[in-house]
Amino acid sequence: MPVAEHVMRHAAERPSRLAVCGPEAELTYARLAERVQGAARHLIGLGTGPGTLVAIGLAEPVEALVAVLAADLAGATPLVGDPTWDRERWSRVAPASPYAAHVDAPLPYVPGPDVRHEPRPGDRAWACFTSGSTGRPRAVVRSRASWTASFPHLSDLAGIGPDDVVLVPGPLVSSLYAFAAVHTLATGATALLPGRRPSRPLGDLLGRATVVHLVPHRLPDVLARPGRLRTAVVGGAALDPDARAAAGQAGIRVVSYYGASELSFVAVDADGGGLRPFPGVEIEVRPAPDRSFGEVWARSPWLADGYLGDAAGPLRRDGDGWMTVGDVAEPYRAGEVLRVRGRGDGAIQTGGATVVPEDVEEVLRKVPGVGDIVVIGSPHPSLGSVVTAVIEAERASPPPRALLEAMARGGLDAAQRPRRWYAVPSLPRTQTGKPARALVAARLADGDPDIRRLA
Repeated sequence: MPVAEHVMRHAAERPSRLAVCGPEAELTYARLAERVQGAARHLIGLGTGPGTLVAIGLAEPVEALVAVLAADLAGATPLVGDPTWDRERWSRVAPASPYAAHVDAPLPYVPGPDVRHEPRPGDRAWACFTSGSTGRPRAVVRSRASWTASFPHLSDLAGIGPDDVVLVPGPLVSSLYAFAAVHTLATGATALLPGRRPSRPLGDLLGRATVVHLVPHRLPDVLARPGRLRTAVVGGAALDPDARAAAGQAGIRVVSYYGASELSFVAVDADGGGLRPFPGVEIEVRPAPDRSFGEVWARSPWLADGYLGDAAGPLRRDGDGWMTVGDVAEPYRAGEVLRVRGRGDGAIQTGGATVVPEDVEEVLRKVPGVGDIVVIGSPHPSLGSVVTAVIEAERASPPPRALLEAMARGGLDAAQRPRRWYAVPSLPRTQTGKPARALVAARLADGDPDIRRLA
């Protein structure tokens, strides 16, 4: 069932219930249903329907959600991108899958009969980006059922019901926050959507919320002013056991999970006992030669179809329905706790966004004077990690930092741009001649004097 149909049902049963609240607008379920119907009629008039894409680049989260639900109701696939992207950037997002409509302003209301879409098993739902756009951006596309059929499991695990007020403190371009928002509306609860850069502190919003979706580094913000909060759903990276214990002392139950945009939910820890398979998920950790860790593979109804336009990315699959994005974990057997050790591809988790180092390196290698480059994540107290670039360049004449930053602004999204810049005469390399990313990170952490900060 389209998520928009859930909204219509809640509008009939509880019309005055507040559905969404953003920085500029709030809508009851009745008003949200009316807006979505009118916007869906507008999109259909533009030629959207099953099999088409609707590109959505709206900064105001309530208007973005109206557009998403309207596309969903019309049977199209909403593709939510960064509101700062121009048309040229959008054209690079989906060159092989052109979109039927580009929404960069609130959709108008068009009167008429109710829109009804008869869902099909293969209908594709929301498409979300796994990283920012360069020459080869990646949007994950999935069947509608791969999201909506998992909603009851999350509701049961986290105890989320129609009387809850759910804070979703991040941009809808992120699959973590996108899922949280549509799950809230499918449940009939109220979604608080402060947007990308909230005008109010998180603590102020927590005075209304009973549930919050977070990435781990934001959990301390919750503990400072818990308000009415009962449950914190935490995803995106490993959760420190001390943070879970502190939340328990504050009366907040933590439900943490491990997954990926491509895999959806893989494992969940609902009681502090460790990660175990999410309902419906099978897990294998396949050993790698000469390594103590193995790759995490999953098989479930929640897996994505793949990348839009068959873009290249970390997702791999075998012939038996298993998929992986290269994450690594300790050896695992069914019934045990899954101990995830990180991203096998070196992906950087920064402020809730996932940055693929190779995407950043591809852009910055074009700067004159850059012999080679390694991009890594450096620890940061509030963002988790920050993107850090180590440039291989002549000691006497490294490229100016201003030139590097200009190239980053022109070719990378905000989350991808390095915040720390270093230069080194020669990068350490593997036996195959590739830069040794892990060794660069270790040398930087150890204060190697050959690695100089660029002013």
